[in-house]
Amino acid sequence: MLLKRLQLALIHTAVAMTLVPINSTLNRVMIFDLGISKTLFTLLAILPYLLSPIQVAIGSFSDRHPIFGYRRTPYILAGLLLCVIGVAVSPQVALLISQNFTLGIIAGVLAFGAWGMGYNLSAVSYLSLASELSGEKGRGKTIATMFTLMVIGLIATGISLSRLVPTFDPVTLERAFLIVAASALTLGLLGLFKLEPRFSLSSSPQAEGAVGGQRGAPKADTYTVREMTAAITENRVAKIFFLYLLLLLAAILGQDVLLEPFAAQAFGMTLEQTSRIVSITNTFTLIAFIVTGILDGRVKKKYVAQAGNLGALLGFLTIVLSGLTASTTAFYIGITLLGFGTGVSTIANLSLMFDLTVPEKVGLYIGAWGFSNGLSRLVGLLMAGVVADVATVLTGDALHGYLVVFGIEALMLFAAAIMLYRIDVAAFQKQAHEPSFTDRVAVVAD
Repeated sequence: MLLKRLQLALIHTAVAMTLVPINSTLNRVMIFDLGISKTLFTLLAILPYLLSPIQVAIGSFSDRHPIFGYRRTPYILAGLLLCVIGVAVSPQVALLISQNFTLGIIAGVLAFGAWGMGYNLSAVSYLSLASELSGEKGRGKTIATMFTLMVIGLIATGISLSRLVPTFDPVTLERAFLIVAASALTLGLLGLFKLEPRFSLSSSPQAEGAVGGQRGAPKADTYTVREMTAAITENRVAKIFFLYLLLLLAAILGQDVLLEPFAAQAFGMTLEQTSRIVSITNTFTLIAFIVTGILDGRVKKKYVAQAGNLGALLGFLTIVLSGLTASTTAFYIGITLLGFGTGVSTIANLSLMFDLTVPEKVGLYIGAWGFSNGLSRLVGLLMAGVVADVATVLTGDALHGYLVVFGIEALMLFAAAIMLYRIDVAAFQKQAHEPSFTDRVAVVAD
């Protein structure tokens, strides 16, 4: 099973790698070097999250329609290919937008849409396969392995991009993106090789739903939007937690497309230097995962979550200070705090998320918290682009536009930190649900 876990991790890493060039290099090129509107870039960047509801349909369709005897592999492969194509053509899209706006926008929607569709198609398929191959007991370890290797892959990709594209040059940029795309495709194909046992259509009814002679994970219960909405609105603590997650994640994730162009604007950093930012933040996020794992069971979850929230808040404030004082030292301290705080907050709040479920309706509540996560990504990214552009126009200074966004995100984290004190697990349910640490990490897949 160790080999299969590593193969699944390779697929997860391959898909995640294709996002790094877009969110850590292309964003800086389009916004800073080409002068394209931040709002326009974020509108393209949120396409994957607008398409995310299709994951439910994809999962259901692949359950019922194996291709050549495989339930997941063809869908994973198709998604991976779309991700690779999307990232490979995105540099040409950026240049086209700066030369022919209308044609460039059409190409941009197609390219970003291809990546978004590929991500949703592959993610639901390989996570379903991970669940089926691992079984209930091994699922946590599998997802933890996948997530850890993914973060390492993000760090390596960021470092590689910083070396491949030291300064902005269209030819160099296109070549670097092609190298990342080819590397992701290679890793993904290695992960897929003989990973999924072939499903026999002639299997007996008793064996139906099993994979390779082993029964897969049971199908999750499905719930309507009305049921999910009722689960949130009819419980006071659930409403608070939903809004808490929305504020927290929108703040943390909203900066994702602005840090690199901000560093270029505030400190004159080269493309090589800004591409390293994703490696720095993810390195400290990985360290935070380890630290949080050690603290698990030793320190109250809300204390750990609050420490992560306040760490990220302090990171934003330090980044704002770095822009006001033109201090690169303060900036690096800020992104370090942001990366570490994000890592601690992520794991601790996932743990808290598991507590805020009802045993007989785990799928319903985890689905609700997952919906909050997806909505926060969409809101956070769009807010960042629009507010930065509006603030730039009002102040007449692009730097102030970035600082206004980071300041608002710090306020959002402060509001979330206050709301955390009002989240009472005992009031939500009398019988606490206490999963293992690896099981908590496993919810990242949902």
